[in-house]
Amino acid sequence: MIVSRPGQKKKEPTAAAASKNEQKADGGGASSDDDYTSTSPPGSPDEEVLRRREQLFKKKGGATKKKTEADQPTSPKPKGKQARVWDLSGKASDVKTLDRSDKKENDENATAEEDNRFVESMRDQIGSLKGDLRSLQDSEDEDEEPEEQTVVKQTGGWLSMIKGLVGEKKLSTEDLTPLVEKMRDNLIMKNVAAEPAEKICQSVVSKLEGKVVNNFSRVAAEVKTAVRESLVQLLTPKHRVDILRDVIEAKRDGRPYVIVFCGVNGVGKSTNLAKITFWLTENKHRVLIAAGDTFRAGAVEQLRTHTRHLNALHPQSVHLYEQGYGKDAAGLAAAAIKIAAERDFDVVLVDTAGRMQDNEPLMRELAKLIRVNEPDLVLFVGEALVGNEAVDQLVKFNEALANHASPGQKPRLIDGIVLTKFDTIDDKVGAAVSMTYITGQPIVFVGCGQTYADLRNLNVGAVVHSLLN
Repeated sequence: MIVSRPGQKKKEPTAAAASKNEQKADGGGASSDDDYTSTSPPGSPDEEVLRRREQLFKKKGGATKKKTEADQPTSPKPKGKQARVWDLSGKASDVKTLDRSDKKENDENATAEEDNRFVESMRDQIGSLKGDLRSLQDSEDEDEEPEEQTVVKQTGGWLSMIKGLVGEKKLSTEDLTPLVEKMRDNLIMKNVAAEPAEKICQSVVSKLEGKVVNNFSRVAAEVKTAVRESLVQLLTPKHRVDILRDVIEAKRDGRPYVIVFCGVNGVGKSTNLAKITFWLTENKHRVLIAAGDTFRAGAVEQLRTHTRHLNALHPQSVHLYEQGYGKDAAGLAAAAIKIAAERDFDVVLVDTAGRMQDNEPLMRELAKLIRVNEPDLVLFVGEALVGNEAVDQLVKFNEALANHASPGQKPRLIDGIVLTKFDTIDDKVGAAVSMTYITGQPIVFVGCGQTYADLRNLNVGAVVHSLLN
């Protein structure tokens, strides 16, 4: 730092220095790129930086030139999306043929085609359900003569334990205990409830206790006979339901025979109602279906379709009474029964909305429908697929109907059972045994397929064969 002495004048800047200061002021204290010269030797890093810098400036200048050319005005493009023309897309003259907007015409054509296809598929089954229903396939012939070799091969089955019972001494309760325990487990595994399974086992014990069996086939036959007798006793209901006989008696009295269907959601009430309707029309009875399910969307339309199909098979034998949705089911059923009496219908089948057994308002509504209309038969529809859950549903339905009965009157309970989807359970048929044992009500119908003709009676032989298999 230079400090002037007192009395000394400052030196004026030279012209060269002033020119240099002006250049710094104009350039902001930085030199331009063009004035920059490198003093680095060739091949140094500074030389490489300069070379790449020049390449970058050249690229920028080219992009600017291209952008300028792109800014030139061009001819305007047409607005909107251009229609694509497809090969084999047809001509304007084909529009009338391809137009499907006429709902009435489309519905009529589709309905006619559907009915024709359905009638053709069912034509060979017309007349197959005349008279009493057939029973499920019985394998009694296979059960009558059991062979020792066949049973011995079933080493994992409970029948293989019979080999230990063959001897010259009398059978005691201790000898039969392992067999009974294994048999009880087998029955419970096939959906027989604990109480009826225990009763069947005790029946076998009482049948074999004190006997001397020295032949394997004989003891196997004794066990199967004991099981069969127990099941016959369990599956024999307190009263027998003969619908064809009862319909004829009601016709003599000048009134229609009324059946109400109830059950939880999704078990197949409407579908099996249609199967029973087909069976009744096969036996020359006129049927009026009351669309009492005024809650589920599509319930009325489903019954319309069934009515149309059934009339295609047996013309003018089935009619549908409906009032749409949101109506009182008890009043609808009463109106249907009144019309059936006036128009000489033989049977009235009342469909109801599906409801869970613990839904108190809906159970009260069902009790009202039954109390007001006093049907001849109340059928509970349950599916065999859920096993003992169907037993719980049936018990709760009976309890709810009893709780909501009129004071001082005998409550009207379930009269019979329709067991659906029986073809899906293989050998787990124990639900049928449990439902009949616990409620004392008969299994009137068994649904075992998808067509109207897939309706059967439940026979003891088929149940015994499945339980002992």
